[in-house]
Amino acid sequence: MKSIIDYLFETNAIRVSDPEKPFWYASGTLGPYFVNTHFLFESEARANELLALIEKSAAGNREDFLTSLLPLVKEVYETSESYKAVIDLIVSKAQTLDFDFISGGERRDFFFSLMPAYLLGKPHLSIFKDGQTWYSESVESKASLINENGLSGKKALHIADLITEASSYTNAWIPSLQGVGTGITDTIAVIDRLQGGEANLAKVGVNMYTFAKIELSLFDEAVQKGILTSTQRDMVARFMNDPIEYMKEYLIAHPNFIDEQIALGGKPQQRAELAISRGYVPGRSN
Repeated sequence: MKSIIDYLFETNAIRVSDPEKPFWYASGTLGPYFVNTHFLFESEARANELLALIEKSAAGNREDFLTSLLPLVKEVYETSESYKAVIDLIVSKAQTLDFDFISGGERRDFFFSLMPAYLLGKPHLSIFKDGQTWYSESVESKASLINENGLSGKKALHIADLITEASSYTNAWIPSLQGVGTGITDTIAVIDRLQGGEANLAKVGVNMYTFAKIELSLFDEAVQKGILTSTQRDMVARFMNDPIEYMKEYLIAHPNFIDEQIALGGKPQQRAELAISRGYVPGRSN
């Protein structure tokens, strides 16, 4: 029987690079893996399809936001092994918790909050980046805009794609929930990036539940399953031990890499120049 780890790698929700070709990150650093939890929505292509629909629907009439997403989400749940597996894990955990409705935040939370609300027959609160909150008694019905204290006395279960430092919670989701008179004591996310999120949530009284952690044991298991090579695993281990030292070692071993990236133009050039400006490239400075 497949585990969440199988699905994370099968769908490229976790993607590990060739040791000779690390990924650029937006910070101007190099790293050996990407995490795109929403790719569990069957594949990158289907995930991008839903992401585009989320963006279009959020920009339109928000009364119909969830009902416009539901047909695609139901279709993929019924046909995708990976998506069904992760949604069923979320639903199973949610059934052990005390809450009145499910909340999700723009954009990727909706991949994992909508279907559990449908399967559990729970209302859903959609929190948008502009601060608006729209409440649906059923995800099959129209939503209504919720104003101050509009959900007083009710308790939310927030469902997210992943948690890093939990800054989205402390800066956006929790204040938005408090603004409509409700609170949150529990949250479910698919992945914990182990970057302080659980501790930060605990400080504000929120319990966190996840199904995978970005730690070395996850990559060890992937090697045991034949998903990754031991060389890839060791590369990840070096990165986790010291990300900047990993990058410097790679650049020393590949002295032409930065110039080659600059010559490519576009994002590779931007990332390479950012790396130089931040002092990540040995022997180079602006």
